[in-house]
Amino acid sequence: MKQSSRSTPLLNVALFGGTLAATTTLSLISPALSPSVQASLHDSPKSVLDEAWQIINREYVDPSFNQVDWLAVRQELLERDYSSKEEAYTALRSALEKLNDSYTRFMDPEQYAELTRQTSGELSGIGIRLQADQPTGKLTVIEPLPNSPAAAAGIQTGDRILAIDGKSTDGMSVEEASALIRGESGTQILLKIERDGQAAFDLELTRARIELPTVRFSLKEEDGYQIGYIRLSEFSGHAAEQMNQAIQTLLDQEVDGFVLDLRGNPGGLLQASIDISRMWLDNGAIVRTVDRTGSSDETKANNTALTGLPLVVLVNGNSASSSEILTGALKDNQRATVVGSQTFGKALVQSVHSLSDGSGLAVTIAHYYTPDGTDISQLGIAPDVRVELSESQQRELASDPSLVATISDPQYVRAISVLQEDILVYETQPNQQVSVTGDRTGQRVP
Repeated sequence: MKQSSRSTPLLNVALFGGTLAATTTLSLISPALSPSVQASLHDSPKSVLDEAWQIINREYVDPSFNQVDWLAVRQELLERDYSSKEEAYTALRSALEKLNDSYTRFMDPEQYAELTRQTSGELSGIGIRLQADQPTGKLTVIEPLPNSPAAAAGIQTGDRILAIDGKSTDGMSVEEASALIRGESGTQILLKIERDGQAAFDLELTRARIELPTVRFSLKEEDGYQIGYIRLSEFSGHAAEQMNQAIQTLLDQEVDGFVLDLRGNPGGLLQASIDISRMWLDNGAIVRTVDRTGSSDETKANNTALTGLPLVVLVNGNSASSSEILTGALKDNQRATVVGSQTFGKALVQSVHSLSDGSGLAVTIAHYYTPDGTDISQLGIAPDVRVELSESQQRELASDPSLVATISDPQYVRAISVLQEDILVYETQPNQQVSVTGDRTGQRVP
């Protein structure tokens, strides 16, 4: 038989914690199966198992499949009887575990839909960020997103959501509430809101498509210098255009240099990391990928940098995947000084396929290397200036995000110090590339 997999455009999907690339419609391989097994594939959970098997068989980065007999795996999957899709999903996940690759994974329809929302950088809802208040447990608005129905309706930070469409939120998790709030654009939702100093009131809103902000930026004055601070939380479908806007806005404000904060950024779209690298880097290699056949593909800058001003990049152990591609490109080309702690060490590229029942499959298809040819797998990228945070400092910043990029943030403080040095060099030699000096390597903040 022949089946096809609906696949995504090249470089437009990503698995967070893993950089994602593309796939093509598959020409399927069908090793001999008994007539009864072939007949049972039609309109059964086995059809999805066979789709997934075919994708792995064609694209998986290791053609030996971790020394697993992949044909025997197919036979085993398709000869079993399944009483439900869930049972078939469990069998598929068990088969994928044999590859010993946590980034190659199956997603049920709900998980695949969530990944699609995440990587698109959009959602359909009202645009609020929620948290469970301590110690009351009430669902509390952290912020209404800009240009959202929530912002237009006057929802405020600190508002408590007591009910959603008449359903009490007492004991409800943030995830459960978010699932209720999301919905098709144009549909109505009724919230009961409690606000300090007011009686609880009902508010009806209309859901809309909302672009999620993944880039936040501000102009900071540090010891007489104008610093453009940019924090990138993930490489989503809108990350590049938001980064472009941030850089241009800060340039219009006549900054002296930039701090690009990638701490905690788990990765995302490969193309987004390339596009953003080109905003900072005028020439030089960005990344090299190698597929299962050993074929190599190198991506380079293309003379489209928006600025040559001094740049410091902040990273930590949760800066992964696309974050490491961007960091590696800027570091190896001596375009930026990297400050912080060792990055995560994720150097594999995945593609994501949607399967015929709405589920999805992420498949490792390539390995990537930084411009200098470094394999960062399990190692990460070493910062030029190492600044380790103590456990208490990490807890303090995590519990109060307003302290990030302030005097209470030792990594940021060191980044500013390094940037000021680079600005002084740049001001005396504006046509020269600012590069990392050797005496910075290994410096630490206690």
